[in-house]
Amino acid sequence: MEYLDFELPIKELEDQLEKCQIIGEESDVDVTQTCKKIEKKLIETKKEIYKNLSAWQRVQLSRHPNRPYTLDHIKALCGETFLELHGDRNVKDDKAMIGGLGKIGDQSYMFIGQQKGYNTKTRQYRNFGMSNPEGYRKALRLMKSAEKFGIPVVTLIDTPGAYPGLEAEERGQGEAIARNILEMTRLKVPIITIIIGEGASGGALGIGVGDRVLMLENTWYSVISPESCSSILWRSWEYKEQAAEALKLTAPDMKKLKLVDTIIKEPLGGAHTDRAATFQSVKEAIELNYAELKNLSQEDLVEQRMDKYLAMGVFKG
Repeated sequence: MEYLDFELPIKELEDQLEKCQIIGEESDVDVTQTCKKIEKKLIETKKEIYKNLSAWQRVQLSRHPNRPYTLDHIKALCGETFLELHGDRNVKDDKAMIGGLGKIGDQSYMFIGQQKGYNTKTRQYRNFGMSNPEGYRKALRLMKSAEKFGIPVVTLIDTPGAYPGLEAEERGQGEAIARNILEMTRLKVPIITIIIGEGASGGALGIGVGDRVLMLENTWYSVISPESCSSILWRSWEYKEQAAEALKLTAPDMKKLKLVDTIIKEPLGGAHTDRAATFQSVKEAIELNYAELKNLSQEDLVEQRMDKYLAMGVFKG
């Protein structure tokens, strides 16, 4: 188990509890009451820490190395029914963007999302979850296939941004993202978008236009990362915590600004502390939102989606 800096008081208590239990097992000393006291303090400490998380601490939780990624969610939701589809039929298969067909219960969905790696080798293989233009074109190809067969689309966002390399720009990174945004606004099947980790910049928007946009509790969604914002405004990464607060990037901020529709609760301590509970919450959210969307006509679906995005940023004095 890895701990973030603000979780160190929890680590200390868990270490104490473990030592106490070992003493109880290896000797005749009755440590039941001591263990109970530590357990009680541990629960109180967890509640206190996670109840008062700052914006920067939520950003840290969204990047936790043990946090479930897109493929973890898809495998938990679909089991053996998931069939991954590859390639954009133009350049190559982008490993940072994954997609394919899968079933939740008896309902088929087209799943699309950014995939990060969990160690050095797989992070390089997945390009750290940063897609090239062919990734967005693959996503669009899969969305169009879903539209053709009347299959709803579920997108899972977890990216520090689209890949900013020279070759990505040469192949039309900006155009690929813009094309996806345009096509998603008028796609004739329901689109459910879930931010499961980081939702940064155009990299997130390229698969982020949905009839319903949901955020897991400890995720963030913003035009820029706190570090990049800090480096632009203060010429240093040292002010990333201030930048995180100013950007209003947390789930409660997004909900308040009406940029997302629903916040999906996470287990105490974050999604990685109880993966099964997190997957169950995501599954229920998908089923609930699809039930609300499935009976709309294609015209109403597109019209409501357009109205939803046109209303964003409207200010009445």
